Amino acid sequence: MYLVIDIGNTNQKAALFDVAGRLSQIVLKEQLNIEDLAPWMANHDIRAAIISSVGRENPEFSRWLSEQVPTIVFSSALKLPVGIRYATPETLGTDRIANAVGANHLFPNENVLSIQVGSCLVTDLVTADNQYIGGTIAPGLRMRFRALEHFTAKLPLIEPKPVDFLAGNSTEQSILSGVINGMASEIDGLISRYAAQYSNLKVVMTGGDAQRLEGLLKNSIFAAPNLVLSGLYKILQFNAAE
Repeated sequence: MYLVIDIGNTNQKAALFDVAGRLSQIVLKEQLNIEDLAPWMANHDIRAAIISSVGRENPEFSRWLSEQVPTIVFSSALKLPVGIRYATPETLGTDRIANAVGANHLFPNENVLSIQVGSCLVTDLVTADNQYIGGTIAPGLRMRFRALEHFTAKLPLIEPKPVDFLAGNSTEQSILSGVINGMASEIDGLISRYAAQYSNLKVVMTGGDAQRLEGLLKNSIFAAPNLVLSGLYKILQFNAAE
């Protein structure tokens, strides 16, 4: 078995993959701790682990993990199954690289766009010759709701809810429509612009708010809720021999 840990801005995930690359078990929490993974260590033969962090880390947890199993700390300096053509790879978020690797694994040798809909709205492109080009970063859904409340005197903070209308007939509905329909239109626009430059483009969507938005999109997408974890597994597998 292989252990993959993703420390995100909002949530933290741990997953077990078997040697064939199948996701076996997963834990999702605001903060992972030793007690969450101790049973896995006791009950499974875990060959190696990888930890990727863009959020708040627990040093005690990381030390414990490295004492239990050979552990790779993910960085852009690792060997990757895709080429990196980003101008500043040292600034590139590990979640973006993992998403790109996961998308490339799903659609090898094809132009593929991965879209993360989480704390931020992030797009990443891998070309048919397996080269990571880069992408875009914009505020995520909840960040947009918070910004409306924070930067105005009277607009309230609204929690995301399903939207099946365009013209809101209250302030709450108007904010919901503006943020959610606006982001859906933004994603559709980005997909269309990428598709105009890269032929036969495949599109993969992941992230905590993906389900909220995918039904509003006009473009066809492939839903992959565990894309980051899958990408991290491929990177671990690619480096574990060393």
